[in-house]
Amino acid sequence: MPVPAVMVSCSDKDIKPNIITLAWVGTVCSEPPILSVSIRPSRHSFGIIEKTGELVVNVPSLKQAKATDLCGVISGRDKDKFKEAGLTPAPAIKLQCPIIAECPINIECKVIKRIELGTHVMYLAEVVAVQVTTSLLRKNKLEIEKAGLFAYAHGNYHELGRLIGHFGFSVRKKK
Repeated sequence: MPVPAVMVSCSDKDIKPNIITLAWVGTVCSEPPILSVSIRPSRHSFGIIEKTGELVVNVPSLKQAKATDLCGVISGRDKDKFKEAGLTPAPAIKLQCPIIAECPINIECKVIKRIELGTHVMYLAEVVAVQVTTSLLRKNKLEIEKAGLFAYAHGNYHELGRLIGHFGFSVRKKK
């Protein structure tokens, strides 16, 4: 099943910023807005998020595809992923950890629950702030076809395409 490939940033005032590439991320509730993020306990970012309870889901565009992949194959224990990937940490609105300035969508989250699930720990995280590149907004809605987003499936990245219909288009009466 295709899933979003995102870069999650984390840190606090005592920990250098880090990025982890994840595909196990999704929306679980709209009121209040809550995301799920699943991470293996062996990952460097896992310890940071355990300590801080904060993370930013940075949604990359095709322009950041190579950086997204790179941040998934090198460890933040050994390297500065922001530097290695040519990315810029920028201030979050409500968190200590940075957003990735180059990503068109940055979703700031605070962990509200932790669930151990086999190889991963799933965090349920409430969205506390969102930043979106203004050129991608029209009437406060994301123009996804302009965002140049991509998904991950079976070890490959795939570009997301054109609009095929609106919710309910299958039953809407023709004029």
